[in-house]
Amino acid sequence: MTKTPVGKSPVGKTLRRSMAELHTWTGLLLGWLMFAMFTTGTGAYFQHEITRWMEPEIVAPGAAQSTAAAHAADYLKRVASDADWWFVALPDERQVRSEVRWRGGEGDPSPQSRLLDGRGEAVAVRDTRGGYFLYRFHFDLHYLPARWARYLVGIAAMSMLVAILSGVITHKKIFTRFFSLSLRKGLLSWYDAHNMASIFALPFVVMITYTGLVTLAHQYMPFGGLANFSDRSTYFATTFPRPQAAEPSGEGAELASLAEIVGRARATWGGAPVATLEVQHPGDAEALVHVRRDSAATVGTRVPVLSYRGATGEPVGETRRYGGAYATESVLVGVHAGRFAPIALRWLYFLCGVLGIVMIGTGLVQWTARRRKRLPDPERPHFGFRLVERLNISAIAGLGAALAGYFLANRLLPLALPARSDWEVHSFFLAWGAVTLWATVRPARRAWTETLAAAALLFAAIPLVNGLSTDRGLLTSLRTGDWVFAGFDLVMLLLAAAYGTAARISSRGTAAVAERPRAPSGGVPSKAGS
Repeated sequence: MTKTPVGKSPVGKTLRRSMAELHTWTGLLLGWLMFAMFTTGTGAYFQHEITRWMEPEIVAPGAAQSTAAAHAADYLKRVASDADWWFVALPDERQVRSEVRWRGGEGDPSPQSRLLDGRGEAVAVRDTRGGYFLYRFHFDLHYLPARWARYLVGIAAMSMLVAILSGVITHKKIFTRFFSLSLRKGLLSWYDAHNMASIFALPFVVMITYTGLVTLAHQYMPFGGLANFSDRSTYFATTFPRPQAAEPSGEGAELASLAEIVGRARATWGGAPVATLEVQHPGDAEALVHVRRDSAATVGTRVPVLSYRGATGEPVGETRRYGGAYATESVLVGVHAGRFAPIALRWLYFLCGVLGIVMIGTGLVQWTARRRKRLPDPERPHFGFRLVERLNISAIAGLGAALAGYFLANRLLPLALPARSDWEVHSFFLAWGAVTLWATVRPARRAWTETLAAAALLFAAIPLVNGLSTDRGLLTSLRTGDWVFAGFDLVMLLLAAAYGTAARISSRGTAAVAERPRAPSGGVPSKAGS
């Protein structure tokens, strides 16, 4: 009896064939959404630096946290002495400004906020969402109710895990193929590029996708909480408790030094930085000050909160600690967010995210390249194929143009424009929509070249527009050592080069197709074209 090799057994072939179909369709149907999630999520690892670039009015260096707390207290006493709630977000290594908020003043009870520079002076900053928009978009999308957007994002993340697992099973030579990279060989080059990016990105993509699902597990799987608590609000209040509330006495008292309270909190946490201060009923004898530790000081995102008496500065207590499940969830969410990461590790997060983007993008392009060869008439594909091809252009070239449009809008929109931050976001989607529309009316191969070139020009224009509209251009930033502004402009130039290179490669393919001899009317290819 002859034995069938394991690798060529009918069962093995059937499994790989099934996994190949599963990999193809799970990767394709939600691939465009996954591409957008990975792109904006990768950019969000530098959301604070992006925000600093989008707020060029803040030029003063940041202050130490105790000093910033004292500046914030002085400012709030001047402008919001009658408010019943103060909030201060302190600067850190990545953010040089403080943000103060208050609510409940006699003159205007609506919430108010100001940005303070390192000197404690209020700064008139252009209305922008900065890098925070990218962070929110990667799991909340936009123009959709957040709840339903997160369900859609969860489905895409689960599909990503399925695509990863089925892809490893399908590509039985995934590691051996890694050492035989093919360049300028059509479909084989796309396959090898997809394979190489997948191998490098595999551990990161698995981690980031799984932990992303964990961050929203309370929405996706609420059954445990609902089975043990009467309603969702009770569940969240018990699972994620807030500091105790203060009850005003009506008796006035001077607020203790916020700078000293910050120093005491940092000493309690072994020198870990503070993220925010919350003062309930400032100026009252029963005022409370809640100090939240910065999540950048630890991997986990569920950080403790210390409470102090506002009149004396004496400690009141700390939010209670939880067991292993709570700590595990906190660490998984923290690993996903990467807020703890120092600059070198954050760049590693970013580069791994770029590999994930390349993996998804090459997979989408590979689908059309492979399917085109199987079409009865590759020059006249059916509607479904044309739809996928145009969506690929929209996702890859369109999203790049959208990001560039968002940054350009920050510099070009009038500073006094009402709802200016909303119009920055609208510009993001208008640029994306314009590329999508262009891709639908142009031949696909020409659309690839034209839209990629457009994205390259938009990215290249950002440093130029920044230099013309502010006094913090690339050369000035390099000369003064302003590495946040210089780094942002340099990354924009790198993106311009990447999209320009892609456009050049695409134009070669377009020229090759244009020069290919057509088959005679009988449908039999000529020798020259065979």
